[in-house]
Amino acid sequence: LMSYNVEMTEVTGGTFWKAYTPGQIAGTEEFPPISGMHEMANLMQWYDPIDTTNPRLLKLAKEFGSVWVRVSGTWATKTYYDFDGKGMPEGYQSSLTRQQWVNLINFVNAIDAKLLISVANCEGLHHADEPWNPSEAEKIFALSKELGHPIDAVEFTNEPNMFVVTGFPVGYTAEHFRRDQDLFHKWVRENYPETVVVGPCTVDSGTVSMGPGGKGEMSSAGIGAAFGTTATTDDLMEGCTEKLDVFSYHYYNGISERLASVMPAMHWLPEHTLSEEYLSMAGACARAFAPYRDKYVPGGEMWVTESGDAGGGGDTWASTYMDVFRTLNELGEFATVTDGVIFHNTLASSDYGFLKHGTFVPRPNYFAALLWTRLMGNTVYNSGIEIAEGAHVYCHSRKDGMDGCVYLVINNSKTDVTTVELPKAAVQYTLSGKDGLRSTVMALNGRDLVLGENDELPCLCGDEVAAGKVELAPATCTFFVL
Repeated sequence: LMSYNVEMTEVTGGTFWKAYTPGQIAGTEEFPPISGMHEMANLMQWYDPIDTTNPRLLKLAKEFGSVWVRVSGTWATKTYYDFDGKGMPEGYQSSLTRQQWVNLINFVNAIDAKLLISVANCEGLHHADEPWNPSEAEKIFALSKELGHPIDAVEFTNEPNMFVVTGFPVGYTAEHFRRDQDLFHKWVRENYPETVVVGPCTVDSGTVSMGPGGKGEMSSAGIGAAFGTTATTDDLMEGCTEKLDVFSYHYYNGISERLASVMPAMHWLPEHTLSEEYLSMAGACARAFAPYRDKYVPGGEMWVTESGDAGGGGDTWASTYMDVFRTLNELGEFATVTDGVIFHNTLASSDYGFLKHGTFVPRPNYFAALLWTRLMGNTVYNSGIEIAEGAHVYCHSRKDGMDGCVYLVINNSKTDVTTVELPKAAVQYTLSGKDGLRSTVMALNGRDLVLGENDELPCLCGDEVAAGKVELAPATCTFFVL
């Protein structure tokens, strides 16, 4: 279920969201407002390519076991594959060198992952009135195969509903997209039939509306509405002749503080992040997109190929314990709706990355996702407990294959203890913030989760508890292995 993005801009180097200051992360320093979208460039900074050979990065990525790595993002739509070193022609935004892709493939192989990409579809490749052509796609597909790791899955483009921001040719429409997506998918199936075809990779802003704390209206896929959605899922898919293997969409709970001043109705305040309204949105979005999956990929899986704290690079608290509630609840509720994959955005970039950019120090969400991956099996059970404040309860088979089950109990109340009744002895794993909700260090059964000497992982071990009543403190997330 749990996978992640390594954005194309991380592979090539490029602009990405500026990191928050320690004061902003702690909630003691307000993020300065902007007056309009014309100031967005001031929120970005240049980052050199990520070092995918870094020993710490490789070690921590390997701990997840075999996952999917998605190399995409808006940057990918406008990237030229400069594998011969002749330079980038006009109409592209960035270039990917052969060595950069070699390093990425080596990383994917080293951690035994599968690879999902999207391809170029911009003015440099073709004009809107000209059909898409495979000249660029063939280069990256062929090189990947030459390097011993053929492309496992592909989405045509990233977030195609936002034509201008995504970087499509000038004058591009939904009709052009349908034409070109069919051409691309037909080309993939004729030349690389082993590749899984995924799409449409959309952010449909009209899917679910709910306001922060019950006030106003906000799209569940806030990033789409933020940048002016110009097409719906039906606009992008109705009439396409080449069928998808997997249905995909993107999901963020709203818009981050970086953009809150120009889109206040789409931003959640920190006091709402454990609320029922906030935590319910991921499941509501999955249930809203399921009919699209049933319509366009009947019987297929549904993937969230980008998910994270908030559109716009994450909130100031995205790197803290506070966001663990959203992450674990999203995994739990999504699994009750469908089977599939959720790609966390990102592995090691911006404030919502599992790992801190540059140093690759693991954040609370890294350890939470790692515990989920190690404990929660692939069979999903009905817990029989209705979701309510203090008791978001999810039940899976055991990942170790032994008889029994694993419960995840999220106590999202900030004030009240939750009491559970264990029918037999169990192993308990309780997560809490070392210094409260905004803590950058998370504790497991009271033990700090930080790297040791030589980047040794802390013990992700539970404590045995006897049958009977167990009290769970406010603002904690607990796994019970029975």
